[in-house]
Amino acid sequence: MPTPKYSPDLNPIEQVFAKLKHFLRKLAARTVETVCLAIGEVLQLFKPEECASYLANSGYGAT
Repeated sequence: MPTPKYSPDLNPIEQVFAKLKHFLRKLAARTVETVCLAIGEVLQLFKPEECASYLANSGYGAT
């Protein structure tokens, strides 16, 4: 059975990863320890409303 082509526009995690990678590049962390700390800091920037908008933007209805 053929599967549909992958569409990153319909996957909300792609939007999250894009923002995460953007901030990690700006922080320029280069060691495993600093990258892990930076990820923890960046993830705190994601507010529930923003996450809900990623879902809505990808076509998932609010429940």
